[in-house]
Amino acid sequence: MRRLARDLGVDLTTLTPTGPRGTVSKEDVLAAAGGTASGQATRVAPPAVAADPAGRETREPVKGVRKQMAAAMVASAYSAPHVTEWVTVDATATVDLVARLQERPELRDVKVSPLLVIARACLLALRRTPLVNSTWDEAAQEVVVKHYVNLGIAAATPRGLVVPNIKDAHELSLVDLAGALDELVTTARAGRSQPADLAGGTFTITNVGVFGVDGGTPIINPGESAILCLGAIRKQPWVVDDEVVPRHVMTLSLSFDHRHIDGATGSRFLADVAGLVSDPATALLF
Repeated sequence: MRRLARDLGVDLTTLTPTGPRGTVSKEDVLAAAGGTASGQATRVAPPAVAADPAGRETREPVKGVRKQMAAAMVASAYSAPHVTEWVTVDATATVDLVARLQERPELRDVKVSPLLVIARACLLALRRTPLVNSTWDEAAQEVVVKHYVNLGIAAATPRGLVVPNIKDAHELSLVDLAGALDELVTTARAGRSQPADLAGGTFTITNVGVFGVDGGTPIINPGESAILCLGAIRKQPWVVDDEVVPRHVMTLSLSFDHRHIDGATGSRFLADVAGLVSDPATALLF
């Protein structure tokens, strides 16, 4: 508990204990850190910056969205045993499909990228492995499986990392999903995401590939059980029919809550997504 308090910047001597026998509980610490277990972020002004006289250091107050993000990530890391698996996949068919979709008149006014195809792949894969779209209810000691998908997309903004989500994304057509993704990212980057946009997510995608990074081990968004990380798509040598040829290759990594999602379930979901990325036409089988 002392380590958690230290990581969150909470002074234990200022807390009123509510735990057994007058002890400080984890909930006491999280509440003092700002009550961020819900994973919701609020809109705040950009942080004030203080520089030392010599100009050798700059101090930025940790508050607002940044403070809530930090507390939420620490809470998630301490409460859910994370497991991360990854797979490298030939994404050439997805790249080709994106190029064709960009020529479609109904998609001309929105940004179409591999994120759209992978988001669609996740929605289809969640049908086959619904346990990935669930949450662990610690108080009730129950696993709550969601029969809807509020698809979160992690977005870096001037105010910090936010994760707005598309409500009932599983009900959207590919064209509607493209429009929803475009609006979500545009709104988030402009700093106009509302608290309702950030609440209620059930599964998240984070895309580090836009920064040229090949992969990562993402932390699960609080209230969810899994998060998929997309790496950069690069041309690399790949073996096709015993021939080495240049292909568009990427790495997908999945972090999941190992309390109720075992390796078989997590692997099945990740393999499903990878299969759809390598062969989007497989989606016709769902």
